[in-house]
Amino acid sequence: MAKLVECVPNFSEGNNKEVIDAVAQAISRTPGCVLLDVDAGASTNRTVYTFVGSPEAVVEGALSAARVAGQLIDMSQHSGEHPRMGALDVCPFVPVRNVSMEECVTCAHIFGQRLAAELGVPVYLYGAAARDESRKALPSIRAGEYEALPEKLAKPEWAPDFGPPTFVPRWGATVTGARTFLIAYNINLLCTKELAHRIALNIREQGRGPNQPGRLKKVQGIGWYLEEENMAQVSTNLLDFEITPLHTVYEEICRDAQELNLPVVGSQLVGLVPKKAMLDAAEFYIKKE
Repeated sequence: MAKLVECVPNFSEGNNKEVIDAVAQAISRTPGCVLLDVDAGASTNRTVYTFVGSPEAVVEGALSAARVAGQLIDMSQHSGEHPRMGALDVCPFVPVRNVSMEECVTCAHIFGQRLAAELGVPVYLYGAAARDESRKALPSIRAGEYEALPEKLAKPEWAPDFGPPTFVPRWGATVTGARTFLIAYNINLLCTKELAHRIALNIREQGRGPNQPGRLKKVQGIGWYLEEENMAQVSTNLLDFEITPLHTVYEEICRDAQELNLPVVGSQLVGLVPKKAMLDAAEFYIKKE
């Protein structure tokens, strides 16, 4: 069977339909790439694209999309609820079929090197592709976000893996790497951003800091408010659903919400999700009922 890699680039535009569509077309028109999902968020001002193809094809698809973003997205004008540091904020490569993690690391290295060379922008490596332990976690690299980049890039310890250590106002910086399947899962609450973030701090592994870890392993979390929906969300990333499954995240957030008398009004999956994660959740709720 053919080699199959998933690529999930996150671009810092969630409102302008022309830009969102132009990036999608750049991917879908790349030979060997199949665009599976486009998930745009207005308040987060971010769009997550999911596409698959051979290792070579997904690198070309990601580069095609980045070229379009370089023309149409201006980070100096960007604001949104989601943490970000670049027009193409993060671009992970994920092994799907007949592909090793090492091959996806190679994809990230090739993509990062070519992106930096073509657009003249700083690029960082994370996840399995990271060259330094301090850069394995995306939140560590993205700390301070776009606004902190001028000062950050001037520090030798934050020199990019590819490209110049200079601030490019229109672009910012990009993070690329390799990882396993990640589930982006948001729980909807009728409350303020602050209360949603309080729950996120309770459940995410990082917690409130080294001395106050959260309850759920391999889970990242943040609270934000969606103006277009008049509700808040606890936005989570499940880094390993075998360790902390979907239903555990939902149940734990519901527990905290109940203690604060906050209504939970549904949840949202962003992008695609492994079938096993859904079957595990179904089995849990069938047994619970």
